[in-house]
Order: sequence, then structure tokens, then C-alpha cells
Amino acid sequence: MTVEIERKFFVTSNDFKKEASKSYTIKQGFLNRHEDRTVRVRIKKNKGFLTVKGKSSDDGLVRFEWETEILIDEAEQLLKLCENGIIDKIRYEIHIGNHIFEVDEFFGDNEGLIIAEVELMSKEEHFDRPNWLGKEVTGDIRYYNSQLSKQPYKYWK
Repeated sequence: MTVEIERKFFVTSNDFKKEASKSYTIKQGFLNRHEDRTVRVRIKKNKGFLTVKGKSSDDGLVRFEWETEILIDEAEQLLKLCENGIIDKIRYEIHIGNHIFEVDEFFGDNEGLIIAEVELMSKEEHFDRPNWLGKEVTGDIRYYNSQLSKQPYKYWK
């Protein structure tokens, strides 16, 4: 059992791509999208994962997270059982100081949205801000993947 402490930000330019140490595709769906918990199926590169996330703290920074690797065939079958709204994205990993920023470039119904996340050891932990990091959206549930799968970015405009 783990607790995730994470901050989310808009990305203001494509400069992050030049700094990325790796990138890979992610396809994910949700078996359950409840305000108290989500159950996610994800295919990352050629591996499958099943993840349970709990409700976020009031400030959106902290929540329970449990994840386990599953067979790719199982993940593909579970994706067929997911609620509507499969998420397709490319994730870029960028090392800045002591942290890894994960930048997600969304496609499909969420095309045009680029969000950076950084995981921290504590709420107060300092991290270096790259020049492409924009407005913070931590705690805004519209930017949770579970919400983007049912209320995609393209419908916000």
C-alpha cells in the first residue's frame, strides 16, 4: 500500500521533448470511476498494469495508490470491459534535479492537452521548475485521467 504525493501543471511549450530521457505510449481505461476510488487498466509499452487509486485529499496532493503488473493479454481483455472513454497518450520522462517529471501529451478526444506531473516525498518538498512548466492544476479534478475519459478536453471549449 502506498500514498502518492503529486503535483500537476500545464505545459507551455514543446521544449520538454528535447529534455526527455525516454518516451512511450500509454493506453488506459477505467473499470470503475467513483469519486472515492478509481480502478484503472493500463498498457504501457508492452506491459499491462492494474491500478487502484483512492480519493484525493482536499488540496488534491495526496491519495492512496496501489498498482500491480498484469499480463499484456489480460490488460487487453480488461480494456474491453472498461467504461467509455479510453485515454491515449505519449508519456515523456524528464529528469530535472532530483525529480522526474512525467509529461503526458494526450491524443484522441483530449488532443491539445499536455500535462506535467511530479511526484514528491512530502507536500513541502522543493523541486526545480523547468521553463516549460505553466499554471498548476493540482486538485482540479477535470485534469484527472478518470475525468478526461468521461469529459474529454475537446468539449471544454
